[in-house]
Amino acid sequence: MALRTHVLRSWEGLLKSRHIQQVSLAQRLHQGVNLLQQHAQSVDEHVATSEEPVGPYMKTYVPGPRSNAMKNKLANAQNTDSIHFFVDYDKSKGNYVVDVDGNVMLDLFTQISSLPLGYNHHKMFETLMTPKTMTAFVNRAATGSYPPADILDNFVDVLLSVAPRGMTGAQTMGCGTCAIENGQKVICMAYQRKLRGGREPTEEEKSSSVLNQAPGSPKLSFLSFNNAFHGRSMGALAMSHAKWFHKLDFPVPDWPVAEFPRLKYPLEENVQENRKEELKCLEQVEDLFHKYAQRGEPVAGICVEPIQAEGGDNHATPYFFQGVQRIAKENGSYLMLDEVQTGCGATGKFWAHQHFDLEESPDVVAFSKKMLSGGFFYKDELKPREGYRIYNTWMGDLSRVVMLEAVIKEIKEQDLLDHVTDVGRYLQNGLLTLQNRYPNILSNVRGLGTFCAMDASSVQLRDKIVTEVKNKGVNTGACGSASIRLRPTLLFQRKHADIYLNIFDSVLADIQSTKGI
Repeated sequence: MALRTHVLRSWEGLLKSRHIQQVSLAQRLHQGVNLLQQHAQSVDEHVATSEEPVGPYMKTYVPGPRSNAMKNKLANAQNTDSIHFFVDYDKSKGNYVVDVDGNVMLDLFTQISSLPLGYNHHKMFETLMTPKTMTAFVNRAATGSYPPADILDNFVDVLLSVAPRGMTGAQTMGCGTCAIENGQKVICMAYQRKLRGGREPTEEEKSSSVLNQAPGSPKLSFLSFNNAFHGRSMGALAMSHAKWFHKLDFPVPDWPVAEFPRLKYPLEENVQENRKEELKCLEQVEDLFHKYAQRGEPVAGICVEPIQAEGGDNHATPYFFQGVQRIAKENGSYLMLDEVQTGCGATGKFWAHQHFDLEESPDVVAFSKKMLSGGFFYKDELKPREGYRIYNTWMGDLSRVVMLEAVIKEIKEQDLLDHVTDVGRYLQNGLLTLQNRYPNILSNVRGLGTFCAMDASSVQLRDKIVTEVKNKGVNTGACGSASIRLRPTLLFQRKHADIYLNIFDSVLADIQSTKGI
C-alpha cells in the first residue's frame, strides 16, 4: 500500500498548498481525490500482486478472435493493416505483454523498442502519481512561449545529465521524426550563418524565403544512406530509403544517397574485406559532396544511424563513422546521428555512437523511443539565434522528461548498462549456437548489447519464423529484407534469453524437419 499512501499524501499536500477557497471547487477536488484513492488502491494491488509471469502462456493463435474482431471494427474508421494485435496494458507486466485474448508473450520488441523498463514498472507509477507529474500532464505547457517554472530542473538534472560529451544544447520534440526534421533545420541555419559570416539576414533574404525562393530559401542538401530510415515527415522522409510504402506518392528533394557498408559477419573474421567495403562507401560519400557542390546544392549535413534499424539492423565499424565525421568536417558540413532506436542504453552504452571512439561528439544527436520524449542534442554552434525558428505549440511534452528522470535513475542505480552488455553477450552467444545448428536457415547474427538481429534465408521464411515464435509465446520484430530484430527492455535477463532461445530452437527444428533443410 506504499504507493497509494504516497499518492494520497502528495495530493493532500497539493490541495493544501493551493489554499482552495471556493466551496464548489473544493467539493469537486474532494470528489477527484476519492476517485484517485480508488485508482491508487487498484494500482497498488496491481503492483503488489501482479509479479512478472514466469513464462509465456498461450490461449489462441495471434492475432486471436478478439483481436481480429476489434481490428475489423476499427477498420470502419481507419486502415488497420499495420496492427499486429490489441494489447491489454493493465495485465502486461515487466518483460511480458498480454493481448486482449489472454495470450501472455515474452516481449522482445517492446512497443517498437520504446519501453526502457518494461510494462507497468513501479517506479514509473510512483513518478506518474507525484503532484509535479500530474500538474505537467494536466497543464500541458506551450513550452516555447510559456515554460513551467521547473523547466530548468528538467533540462539540467535530466536531459543534460545524459547529453553526449561536448553537447550543451537540448531541445524536446514530440517524436523521433520531429527530432530529425528540426535537427535538419538547426543544421541549415548554422550552415547559412557561416556563409553569411555571422551577419544578420537581409530584407531580401527574409522576404524571398516566404515565397520559397532564393536567396532566402537556399538550395542545400542532406546526405543519407541507402536502407536508412529517419522518419515520415517530408524532410526526414527525403533521407529515408528503406521501404516503398514510406515514400510512394510523396514529392521529395533529389538529395545525395550513398551506399551504407554491407559487412560480412562475424566482423572479427572479415576485417580486411570489410575495410575495403567501408573505404569504397567513404569514397562515394566524398564524391557526392563534390557532385552536389558543383550542382549548386552543397551538402549542409550528413544523417546516419549508428545501426540501421528499419533497414535491416546493418552495422558499420568505428572506422566508417570516424571517416564520415572527417568528411563532414573537411567540407564544412555537419554530422547528425539518429539515435532514436539505439539511444538510452540499448547497446550497452547510453549512446551507441560511444562505441565508435569519434574524435569529437557529433553536431546533432536525435533521440526518442526509450528516452520517452523526442528531441535532439546539439553543439553550441548550432543553437538558434532567433525566436520561433525551432518552434511548435508544445515543443514535445515535458511530463515525459519527468518520467525519463525515473528511467535514468534506475539505469544508474541498477547498473543497467553493464547488465545489458552482459545479457547481450549471453543472448548473442545463444543465437550463434542456433546459427551453427541451422546454417541453412540463419546467418549473420549481430548486435551491440541486446540490440540484436539475424537473417533468415528468405523473406518468406523470416515471416514464418516470426509468426511461429509469436504463437509459441515470444513477440519479436522484422526489418530489412529478411532480418529478425530483437529489442528487449533494459531489464531483460538471462532467464528471459533462455526462454526465447528454447522457443526459437523448437521453431527452427520444426522448420528444418518439415522442409528437409
